[in-house]
Amino acid sequence: MALADQILAAEHERNALVEESILPVQLNQRPIGLLGYAWIWVGIAVIIATYSLGASGIGGGVGLGAVILTILLANVAIGAFMVLTADIGTEHGLSFAVYLRAPFGVHGTHLPSISRGIVAAMWFGIQTYLGALALNGIGEYFLGFSNWFVWYVAFGVLQVANTALGIKSVERLASFAAPAIIAISVWMYFTLEGIATTKGLNIWNFRGEGQMSLVVLFVANLGFWSTLAIDIPNLTRFVKTKPGARGFFARNRNIFLAQLVALPATQAMIAGIGAVSFIATGNWNPVEVIQGQGQGLSLVVLLALVVLAQWSTNNSANLIPSALTFINLAPRLINYKIAVALAGIVGTLCFPWKILGNLFVFLGYYGAFLSAIGGIMVADYYVLRRRRLNVPELYSLSGQFRYAGGFNIAGLGAWVIAGGIAAFYSQYAFLIGFPLGFVIYLILMKAVVLPTNPQAEIDGGFSDAYLATSMGKSWTYLGNGRFDRITPDAAGQGIAREDL
Repeated sequence: MALADQILAAEHERNALVEESILPVQLNQRPIGLLGYAWIWVGIAVIIATYSLGASGIGGGVGLGAVILTILLANVAIGAFMVLTADIGTEHGLSFAVYLRAPFGVHGTHLPSISRGIVAAMWFGIQTYLGALALNGIGEYFLGFSNWFVWYVAFGVLQVANTALGIKSVERLASFAAPAIIAISVWMYFTLEGIATTKGLNIWNFRGEGQMSLVVLFVANLGFWSTLAIDIPNLTRFVKTKPGARGFFARNRNIFLAQLVALPATQAMIAGIGAVSFIATGNWNPVEVIQGQGQGLSLVVLLALVVLAQWSTNNSANLIPSALTFINLAPRLINYKIAVALAGIVGTLCFPWKILGNLFVFLGYYGAFLSAIGGIMVADYYVLRRRRLNVPELYSLSGQFRYAGGFNIAGLGAWVIAGGIAAFYSQYAFLIGFPLGFVIYLILMKAVVLPTNPQAEIDGGFSDAYLATSMGKSWTYLGNGRFDRITPDAAGQGIAREDL
């Protein structure tokens, strides 16, 4: 059998650790370019919950300029962290849940990855609920019909169907949605500023009666994106990467615009508009504000854009990450389409309309445990393994990542300890969870785990045989538990084989 045919046949093989959608993505299978990825992040950053962050800052006695600057800086910081974890996708083509088999074990991965998957599903539910409120407003205008839950179900099914079509469909939606999202933001700003002026309010001098610390606002924004900060490889494994790009900046050049410009600028803008909305109307929710200020066709168009904003975020930021963790849990039983539907169901069963009323509490507690995972990932990938990874063993039940019965006590111990301490001080969760997870994991690995659990990429002197993109190669599954690194030819079609 020709190698290309062998690879095609192997991709449809399924066992306890293998399913097509969680195999490494090859270099010639990465369709998203620099602008496409940036548009995805504009779409991701514009979610209705972001408006509440800005409004909370204003209501907490922080000035508008300080709110915008704090949120901008927080998103630059979390964007820089995303660039670090993004390399797992650009270098090795791996998804988040599969990579966690290295620091947590082939069975231990399920505990942290499913916790992330459930949080992503919850966010899907929150965004779908807010989009459903906007759809309900449109339904009232055209049909005289009001039932937000009916719209919730319809909107949820539509998003699940769209996401099930794959990453290219997600990119197309984002490139369409992002300009529309910017348009609604401009309209909201000028409309709301006019309302504030009419009431004799200066938006730049306004202060709420609360007493929120800038540090709390900063950390809340870190927690806001801690989910995507750890599972960003789910997206970056589809970003175009130059074969043989050995330097970090060259390898990730299509990542920087999105994480360090598109995300911080868009998030700060939307949070700022939420703050202005609170000043002008006493309400941060743009759906309710639009219904109060918009009229006729303009009302319908603006509500439609709100729906589009939630849709573009849910696809790439919530449904895909959640689905991949569910696939990783049971590859024999769950394929990509089933997993996407499962994510939608779980998100609904979490009663997201209840969570939204306690958003800062929600951000604090889940941010605590997810930030600890981030610290463990960075310690494992950069410090312990120096970006080298024995990828074939990630798909082996009896390989080096089995540790003790499939569980790595270093990863799980660091996660529980660091996450628990961070949750106890939830207002400062990310600032505590990340460094503690980083340090505790390294200590436990070097003192307890590595002496009795050899790791080939470490013990072999960090050989380049455990790199992929940097060497112009892709990890490729050939079936029956066997992997090779392959080199796409100049046309991106032919395959040269290299056995490991």
